[in-house]
Parts: sequence; C-alpha cells; structure tokens
Amino acid sequence: MTTSKKNYVQGLGLAAIALMSGCFLPQAASAEDAQQSGASFVDNFERIDTGRWYISDGWNNGPHQNCTWSRKQVSIKDGMLQLQFVQSKTGERNYACGEIQTTKRYGYGTYEARYRTATGPGLNSAFFTYIGPTDKKPHDEIDFEVLGKNSGQVQLNQYISAKGGNEKLAPVAGGADQGFNDYAFIWEKDRLRYYVNGKLVQEVKDPSKIPSNAQKIFFSLWGTDTLSGWMGKFAYSGEPATMQIKRAAFTAAGEKCLFPESITCKIN
Repeated sequence: MTTSKKNYVQGLGLAAIALMSGCFLPQAASAEDAQQSGASFVDNFERIDTGRWYISDGWNNGPHQNCTWSRKQVSIKDGMLQLQFVQSKTGERNYACGEIQTTKRYGYGTYEARYRTATGPGLNSAFFTYIGPTDKKPHDEIDFEVLGKNSGQVQLNQYISAKGGNEKLAPVAGGADQGFNDYAFIWEKDRLRYYVNGKLVQEVKDPSKIPSNAQKIFFSLWGTDTLSGWMGKFAYSGEPATMQIKRAAFTAAGEKCLFPESITCKIN
C-alpha cells in the first residue's frame, strides 16, 4: 500500500486479497497506547465529530482498488453519514470513494452499526475493525463486508496476526442495499458473536480465531477492477453509488443498553 500523507491507519478486511497477494498493509496511523480502549459511544451522525472520526483522503490501498479515498465523498445528508463512490479523476484513479475511521482504538465490547449498502457489482460496503503493523501491533481485524455481486448476504471474517480464512456468508433478508439493517458483533476474550438484525449468525469460541488487540473502527465504500471473482465484475452505473450509515456504537465490556435498539438490551 502507498504511504499515508496524513500518518493515519487505513485498514482493509479482505481475505481474498490476502490469499492472492499476501497482506496489503494499511496506511500509517496516529500513535497511541495499544492497550488503551476508547470509551463507549453512540453516534447518530448529526455531524462528523472530528474528535472521533478521521476521514481518509488522498491515497488508495493498492492496485486492487480502483478509486482514491477522498474527503469529498464523505458527508452528512438527511441525518445520515454518506459514503460515495463516483466517477471523478482523483489522484491515480478515475474514481473517488469514501472512508472514515476512528481516531481511537477500542477493545472488548459490543460494536454496532445500522446502515444501507451501496448497489453495484465490483463494490464493497464495509463495517470493520482493524489494527496492524503500522501501529506496531499484529494485523487483527473483524469484518462485515457486503459485496456488490450479491447484496443478499454479508461476509463475516476475522484476522488474527494476519491469518484469515474464517469467512462465513450470512443472509440479509431483502438485500443489504434495499433498506437499513443492523449489524453487530460482541467481542470477548474467549468468544466472538456476529449478529444481523438481532439474529445470531456466527459464534466463534476457538481462542486461536479471536483477535486480542484493540482496534480502530472503519466504514468504507470502494471498488475493484481486478477482484471480480470475489466482488463481481465492476460496471459503473453512470450515477454515484452511496453507502448510508444511520448509527455507529461501541459499548464497552460490562456496560449495556446505551440506546434502546442495542443488541445489549436484548441478550445476556
């Protein structure tokens, strides 16, 4: 990956890429104690809180990515965070795309988001956590990725010290791009649970398959011309594609029910 001009981390949850060409190292990040975890929060995106979020801008993550991260493609509209993919010559690419990441790292707890994914083959709408070598930590990651070739399912995965291969596809009734859905994972030292619309869709109990390092939270929308087998053959529709995020939340271990719809209000 290219070096970040802003010295922030850029993460990527792509098992297919890792298998094809090794690990694509994300961009450099602001330094902070890896053992510290940010406090619980709920963000309904009435604005972009720059104390919480950093907007990726001015680079791409490598030849697999056909767009350049651009702050112009990150905005608040209609009370939601909007990430767009548009045809616009930006940097080394003919397309521009949007991504945000937290400025802090977060540890064990519950991670939740309510969003609608973009439409289009060759696009990836992602909600994930990541930390890696540029932060002097192993590559750990937990993913929800909706691939444009089939918006009726979401790919779950996690990396532990750069080792992935834990993919599972979970159905999203009605299509992830046709309406808003709730995605959540509960990360504990000895258990990792994934939920879609309040339903448990994956439970991991093998400690060797559960990340241990505090990570940053990411939302991203990007495209590819090369990973068509995984994401679908890219075809630009002629109109911007948009990922809409209504809410993001982190509930630290030991806390619960920060907002009424939280999965922590409904389970033990």
